[in-house]
Amino acid sequence: MKKLSDYLRIKEAAAYLGVSFGTLRNWEKEGKIKAYRNPMNDHRLYDKEELEEILKKVQDPIIEETL
Repeated sequence: MKKLSDYLRIKEAAAYLGVSFGTLRNWEKEGKIKAYRNPMNDHRLYDKEELEEILKKVQDPIIEETL
């Protein structure tokens, strides 16, 4: 079972990915990323593992091109 510490708030997730809050919200609307909701305050939360997968998808082609 996941803990609250396994998730990042929208500000933290945006900084982690290097994008804006608006970009994360747009990706959520487009189904590219899933936002979970904090049960206490309904704020958006993003799973750290899912964010890492997004970074891998984005960075892998760049790494392969430089090799």
